[in-house]
Amino acid sequence: MDVLYGLHPVEEALRAGTRPLDHLSVAREREARRDPRMDALLELARAKGIRIATEPRDQLTRHCKTDAHQGIVAFVRERKFLALEDLLHSPSPNKFFLALDGVEDPHNLGALLRSADGAGIDGVILPERRSAPLSAVTAKSSAGASEHVRIAQVVNITRSLEAMKKHNIWIVGLDERGTPNYTDFDFRQDVCLVLGSEGSGLHDLVKRTCDHLLRIPMAGSVSSLNVSVAGAVVMYEAMRQRRAGNSTQPPPPESKPPKPRKGLGS
Repeated sequence: MDVLYGLHPVEEALRAGTRPLDHLSVAREREARRDPRMDALLELARAKGIRIATEPRDQLTRHCKTDAHQGIVAFVRERKFLALEDLLHSPSPNKFFLALDGVEDPHNLGALLRSADGAGIDGVILPERRSAPLSAVTAKSSAGASEHVRIAQVVNITRSLEAMKKHNIWIVGLDERGTPNYTDFDFRQDVCLVLGSEGSGLHDLVKRTCDHLLRIPMAGSVSSLNVSVAGAVVMYEAMRQRRAGNSTQPPPPESKPPKPRKGLGS
């Protein structure tokens, strides 16, 4: 049994309904005070038939191993991941995926999942190894967005990227030594954005698998952004381009080369 804690993560787990909730535990001290947000959350839980228990606040801290639970903890079933094929059969006409190559900090993973949800990502690909788990910390960092994002877990990230190429999806990595700038790439096509680990970035094999390596230009003294910030910057640029491309104005010329598409399906 997993735990989720905090008002936002618990509320989003209730709304998403992606995995069964066994019960909620509410801090006895919090229950004694009137809190409109807590009242609304508990009303939602009752409407869904979720059992609610009260416990001392210290007991909730022991459940979560942190005192940042805001007086509420949800006990949920372990998350079941999708397969890569489930993501590839997305009905979206212009697919946009996010693949994470070794993001091991749960706060970064949570922030990226929050941005992915906000930017309308069709799915996120995580490796079984060298990845932060979808823990309560991740859920809290994502403000509950992790319960809504479609996530596939794969054994080998490189083979998964190669499989995506065979579905005519461009594989685009983010690298401080890449070219062109991220704003110069046309995201109005089927794309998978690949982000590397917090320290070393993309692994060499993953980097060689990418069709393009993009960079975020830096005007200051440091050479790169935190991975969660960099991912958000690029995802929202992609969303901006896609929305502009769906406007009533004639779209700019298509950037995809004619088939057969060099660099895809290799």
